Amino acid sequence: MTQHAPSAAATGSPTGQVRSVRGLTVIAIETPSLGDRSYVVHDGEVAFVVDAQRDIDRILAVLSDAGVQFTHVFETHIHNDYVTGGFALARRTGARYVVNAEDDVSFDRTPIQDGDTVQIGRMRVTALATPGHTFTHLSYALSDAATNEQIAVFSGGSLLYGSTGRPDLLGHDHTPDLVRHQHATAQWLAALLPDDAELYPTHGFGSFCSSAQSDANASTIGAEKKSNPVLTQDEETYVRELLDGLGAYPAYYAHMAPRNSAGPEAPDLSLPAKADPVEVRRRIEDGEWIVDLRTRTAFAAGHAPGSLNFGLDGAFATYLGWLIEWGTPVTLLGETADDVAQAQRELVRIGIDHPAAHATGGPALWTDGEQASFPVATFEDLDHVLRHRRVVVLDVRRTEECVAGRIEGAVNVPLHELLAQLDEVPAGELWIHCAHGYRASIAASILSAAGRRLVAIDDAFDNAPKTGLPLIGGQL
Repeated sequence: MTQHAPSAAATGSPTGQVRSVRGLTVIAIETPSLGDRSYVVHDGEVAFVVDAQRDIDRILAVLSDAGVQFTHVFETHIHNDYVTGGFALARRTGARYVVNAEDDVSFDRTPIQDGDTVQIGRMRVTALATPGHTFTHLSYALSDAATNEQIAVFSGGSLLYGSTGRPDLLGHDHTPDLVRHQHATAQWLAALLPDDAELYPTHGFGSFCSSAQSDANASTIGAEKKSNPVLTQDEETYVRELLDGLGAYPAYYAHMAPRNSAGPEAPDLSLPAKADPVEVRRRIEDGEWIVDLRTRTAFAAGHAPGSLNFGLDGAFATYLGWLIEWGTPVTLLGETADDVAQAQRELVRIGIDHPAAHATGGPALWTDGEQASFPVATFEDLDHVLRHRRVVVLDVRRTEECVAGRIEGAVNVPLHELLAQLDEVPAGELWIHCAHGYRASIAASILSAAGRRLVAIDDAFDNAPKTGLPLIGGQL
């Protein structure tokens, strides 16, 4: 079957690596804001896709540019960190949607189970049960149908570069079993495949689905055998160290698996209606979220009072989805319509569809009164201030970051807990910091909207030891 797709390049995040693997082409479509990759694989004539992201126009454009037939969409697991595009892509193109037969879904799919094979052109795809990230997780081994040569494996959230998928996303009751499954199946996968088999994970490029992070952009089974803890450590050591290293993950994850099990349709990426200053103010007063997409520097200098800063230059969707009460209407404020469109694309990937409204330009066009603002500073400035007067140092990094090193006397309220603990933030002038400034600006916008007097530290925490600030922690 031939897919029907636009020939123009897709908008959104760029295509990543294009690799030639023994006569086959593997194209990684990166979604760096979520730390995930989708894959298009073809032999020059026919193609399949693994773990499609929600905005399928990117994938359709890659397939069209390749000029190949498209027959199958494979899902490694029911995803917890994003809304899949697999169902919509299959519906759009007529391709088969291949999902584990054991997954409880509400749509028709092509069921597959451990050991099943699918031949696509000269490519053979074999399903391998690799529980650990979820109970029904599958990896897909790719081989040459003519020679039976094992070429690669698409490992989803199982074996990652230097790590594995985290085993705690299905709840604490299941974590003890899943973490041991993760170790056993990674060991089995590494023994089953040749050392030169290419490894193509879906998670692990900044995703909270990964139990740890790696800077690698490519790897093989052999390379992982030498360096990946799941393959170098005994089971008990791996289990203990992985569980000890797990931190919080975004709250919106709870909504992803149910949405994916229902078969999500393709998103509507058309711009919402425009909002004038009166409407912006009304929406803020009604408790809706007015999200300013500009950089933290621009936001601090002037913004619509009550608006919140989630800049497009950081992990925009991850933190907005983590903090927002699910279902709260969102209005997007961007300098250009392209900024708003980018934000929409990011949001539909985590299931926040149809923003309530948008506005473009700048704060002078978004408010009918005075703009709000707050000062920014560095850690050196903080050191200087603390030598002369008392201020409240608010550290909004995650708990595990603070354990590694923190400013003595700082109050730690992780950003994802801030809205629930607003009343517990100490009184007084706040100096807010994180690791690099992005989360500090989000926190500053929330606290500024709540009427607090504050300074946002726009500086890397790595610079703090270069000052006279009193620091404590095991890794400083």
